[in-house]
Amino acid sequence: RLLIKGGLAGAAVYVAYDQGLLGSGTEGAEALKKAQETLPPAIQEWTNYLGWEVRAAQLPTPPKIDFSISNSWNKGVHSVMSALSVAPTRACEYTAEGWKYVKDLVK
Repeated sequence: RLLIKGGLAGAAVYVAYDQGLLGSGTEGAEALKKAQETLPPAIQEWTNYLGWEVRAAQLPTPPKIDFSISNSWNKGVHSVMSALSVAPTRACEYTAEGWKYVKDLVK
Protein backbone atom coordinates (compact mmCIF):
# COMPACT_ATOMS: atom_id res chain seq x y z
CA ARG A 1 0.00 0.00 0.00
CA LEU A 2 2.81 2.38 0.85
CA LEU A 3 4.45 1.87 -2.55
CA ILE A 4 1.15 2.52 -4.33
CA LYS A 5 0.55 5.71 -2.35
CA GLY A 6 4.11 6.86 -2.98
CA GLY A 7 3.78 6.11 -6.67
CA LEU A 8 0.52 8.06 -6.91
CA ALA A 9 2.02 11.01 -5.06
CA GLY A 10 5.08 10.96 -7.32
CA ALA A 11 2.90 10.78 -10.40
CA ALA A 12 0.81 13.73 -9.17
CA VAL A 13 3.94 15.82 -8.61
CA TYR A 14 5.28 14.85 -12.03
CA VAL A 15 2.00 15.78 -13.77
CA ALA A 16 1.88 19.10 -11.91
CA TYR A 17 5.47 19.85 -12.94
CA ASP A 18 4.89 18.70 -16.51
CA GLN A 19 1.80 20.91 -16.91
CA GLY A 20 3.65 23.97 -15.59
CA LEU A 21 1.78 24.30 -12.28
CA LEU A 22 5.01 24.49 -10.30
CA GLY A 23 6.56 27.14 -12.55
CA SER A 24 6.07 30.86 -12.76
CA GLY A 25 2.73 32.66 -12.50
CA THR A 26 2.36 32.94 -16.26
CA GLU A 27 2.89 29.21 -16.70
CA GLY A 28 0.26 28.57 -14.01
CA ALA A 29 -2.19 30.92 -15.72
CA GLU A 30 -1.64 29.13 -19.03
CA ALA A 31 -2.21 25.76 -17.35
CA LEU A 32 -5.45 27.05 -15.78
CA LYS A 33 -6.69 28.32 -19.16
CA LYS A 34 -5.82 24.98 -20.72
CA ALA A 35 -7.72 23.12 -17.97
CA GLN A 36 -10.78 25.35 -18.39
CA GLU A 37 -10.84 24.56 -22.09
CA THR A 38 -10.28 20.82 -21.61
CA LEU A 39 -12.50 19.91 -18.65
CA PRO A 40 -16.03 20.44 -20.04
CA PRO A 41 -15.46 18.21 -23.12
CA ALA A 42 -13.77 15.58 -20.94
CA ILE A 43 -16.68 15.56 -18.48
CA GLN A 44 -19.15 15.24 -21.37
CA GLU A 45 -17.15 12.34 -22.81
CA TRP A 46 -17.09 10.48 -19.48
CA THR A 47 -20.80 11.01 -18.85
CA ASN A 48 -21.56 9.65 -22.33
CA TYR A 49 -19.27 6.68 -21.64
CA LEU A 50 -20.96 5.93 -18.31
CA GLY A 51 -24.43 6.33 -19.78
CA TRP A 52 -25.39 9.38 -17.76
CA GLU A 53 -27.41 11.97 -19.53
CA VAL A 54 -25.91 15.35 -18.81
CA ARG A 55 -26.76 18.28 -20.97
CA ALA A 56 -24.36 21.16 -21.40
CA ALA A 57 -26.83 23.46 -19.66
CA GLN A 58 -26.66 21.32 -16.52
CA LEU A 59 -22.90 21.60 -16.21
CA PRO A 60 -21.85 24.55 -14.07
CA THR A 61 -19.71 27.12 -15.76
CA PRO A 62 -16.12 27.14 -14.55
CA PRO A 63 -15.42 30.03 -12.20
CA LYS A 64 -13.57 33.03 -13.52
CA ILE A 65 -10.40 33.27 -11.51
CA ASP A 66 -8.70 36.62 -11.88
CA PHE A 67 -6.11 36.28 -9.14
CA SER A 68 -2.43 37.00 -9.50
CA ILE A 69 -0.29 35.20 -6.97
CA SER A 70 2.76 37.29 -7.81
CA ASN A 71 0.90 40.57 -7.21
CA SER A 72 -0.44 39.29 -3.89
CA TRP A 73 3.01 38.11 -2.85
CA ASN A 74 4.56 41.46 -3.78
CA LYS A 75 1.85 43.35 -1.89
CA GLY A 76 2.52 41.20 1.19
CA VAL A 77 6.27 41.78 0.97
CA HIS A 78 5.73 45.54 0.68
CA SER A 79 3.41 45.53 3.70
CA VAL A 80 5.88 43.59 5.85
CA MET A 81 8.81 45.76 4.83
CA SER A 82 6.78 48.91 5.50
CA ALA A 83 5.87 47.65 8.97
CA LEU A 84 9.49 46.74 9.70
CA SER A 85 10.76 50.13 8.53
CA VAL A 86 8.53 52.05 10.96
CA ALA A 87 8.98 49.57 13.84
CA PRO A 88 11.93 51.38 15.53
CA THR A 89 10.13 54.73 15.44
CA ARG A 90 6.94 53.24 16.81
CA ALA A 91 8.87 51.39 19.53
CA CYS A 92 10.43 54.68 20.66
CA GLU A 93 7.03 56.41 20.66
CA TYR A 94 5.39 53.63 22.66
CA THR A 95 8.30 53.55 25.12
CA ALA A 96 8.04 57.31 25.68
CA GLU A 97 4.28 57.04 26.21
CA GLY A 98 4.83 54.15 28.65
CA TRP A 99 7.39 56.11 30.69
CA LYS A 100 5.08 59.11 30.75
CA TYR A 101 2.21 56.92 31.97
CA VAL A 102 4.39 55.40 34.72
CA LYS A 103 5.60 58.88 35.83
CA ASP A 104 2.01 60.09 36.02
CA LEU A 105 1.07 57.09 38.17
CA VAL A 106 3.96 57.68 40.58
CA LYS A 107 3.06 61.35 41.16
